[in-house]
Amino acid sequence: MTLTAEGVSMTFGGLMALDDATVTVPDGRIVGLIGPNGAGKTTLFNCLTGLYAPTSGRVLLDGRPLAADPAQVTRSGVARTFQNIRLFSEMSALDNVLVGRHTRIRQGLLSALWHGPGLRRSEAEAAERARAELAFAGLDPDGHMLARNLAYGDQRRLEIARALASDPSVLMLDEPTAGMNGRETAAIRRLIGAIRDRGIAVVVIEHDTKFIFSLCDHVYVLVRGRMLVDGPPEAVRTDPRVIEAYLGTAECSK
Repeated sequence: MTLTAEGVSMTFGGLMALDDATVTVPDGRIVGLIGPNGAGKTTLFNCLTGLYAPTSGRVLLDGRPLAADPAQVTRSGVARTFQNIRLFSEMSALDNVLVGRHTRIRQGLLSALWHGPGLRRSEAEAAERARAELAFAGLDPDGHMLARNLAYGDQRRLEIARALASDPSVLMLDEPTAGMNGRETAAIRRLIGAIRDRGIAVVVIEHDTKFIFSLCDHVYVLVRGRMLVDGPPEAVRTDPRVIEAYLGTAECSK
């Protein structure tokens, strides 16, 4: 599926957070979104995932408009993680992933009320899928440990596993390597590549430009709410407008 933002603008009172932003995320590609603090990157993510209704413009998935409703957006096939980790800290890792899976469980009212065989089968299948996603993300598939007791990098991977459990066509990651060391960052890079190999498109916000340029197929640069430039990583990295507005000569030459 192709996720598209067409001329999306977002204002908060008199503040223009996004101004006519257009982004295309093709099926099975890794797309990067960079820009300085306050550029509007997370605001764009919030518009793409239904947390915000754009002031103008529209968000489409395979040409169909997406409602400004996070639950509907998730069911349509767009999942996300957040810049600040949002886990259920007192729940196990397995239960956190099961929360992500619940959007795909379909049972009738009577089966749910009486805990019939159809519901029990669905619950068993959901648990099996959750364990598979934990293992895929490099975590203990038993998932018994409380989320709050996991190491920071494992919490980041748990968020990704939870998002994957919803069967997304597009996965949106908001600063997935923030606060990580080099080894943890390399592990996330490998995980994102493996996700793309599953046929899932990935959109990544990151301040680590080396990470973005080594990972992505296409990069968008957002400055003051407007798209400055987009293109293949090497073209963006060496673009004079990007060097001047965001990266700096020294950073771009590395």
